[in-house]
Amino acid sequence: MTATGLRSATRAVLATWRAAMAETLSNRRGFWIQMGAMVGNDTMWILFWLFFFQRFQSVRGWDFDDLIVLYSVLTITGGFVLGLLANSRLIGRIVADGELDAALSLPTPTLLYLLVRRVDAMFVGDIVFGIGLFALLANPTPQRVLLLLGCVTVGVAIMAGFLVTVGSTAFFVGRNEAGDFGFHMLLLFSSYPIDLFGATARLFLYLVIPAGFVSGVPVRLFNEFDWRWAAATAVMGVFFTWAGTTVFYRGLRRYASGSVWTVG
Repeated sequence: MTATGLRSATRAVLATWRAAMAETLSNRRGFWIQMGAMVGNDTMWILFWLFFFQRFQSVRGWDFDDLIVLYSVLTITGGFVLGLLANSRLIGRIVADGELDAALSLPTPTLLYLLVRRVDAMFVGDIVFGIGLFALLANPTPQRVLLLLGCVTVGVAIMAGFLVTVGSTAFFVGRNEAGDFGFHMLLLFSSYPIDLFGATARLFLYLVIPAGFVSGVPVRLFNEFDWRWAAATAVMGVFFTWAGTTVFYRGLRRYASGSVWTVG
């Protein structure tokens, strides 16, 4: 792609995202209610862990401060992927329902357009909560803020890439719930200290469902920065970005127009 084409595509993607935000904000009352509901839900989780660690000071080396870092990273990362790139978990459904037809007719990268086309107000609340949690309880020094930005950036690449990859299996096997299954599995296992799981389960959570790299490794890096773990996490971010893009566009070659546009 030429520099001119890249600038044009970037402007188109940003315009699409602004339109999605405007559509979400058109119902401001609903927007704030959904955001508030998610902030309330996240707060309940923190209270649960607060009471838990008041009774048990640490579990397998994890304490309440570690949980604060975990939930700060996880909620901000999840908020960006599931809130601002809301279609990342719906790729399979979009493919199966034939909703790609409209996107293919536009002069923008198809996958990027789909990712930014919809904003979910509820998960935007995760971003607000995560930032507030980190600012209030995670001892935010300049170095820790930079580390948070790095962990979130890589986490977004891993989570979005993973969800797009599993969702794109719909190109090959037809309608399935892989996207929703992957979404629930990733969030579920990312929400708990990685060391609570056995060795085999941890290997699975690092190499198959990358929950360990989304939340477990960031806590390790905050406690004691290790370039090897940082590099491994960055590699996983690149890998899942490549995997999601590759599987989606290879599947796109097999795509046949859906009923949304062809039923007369």
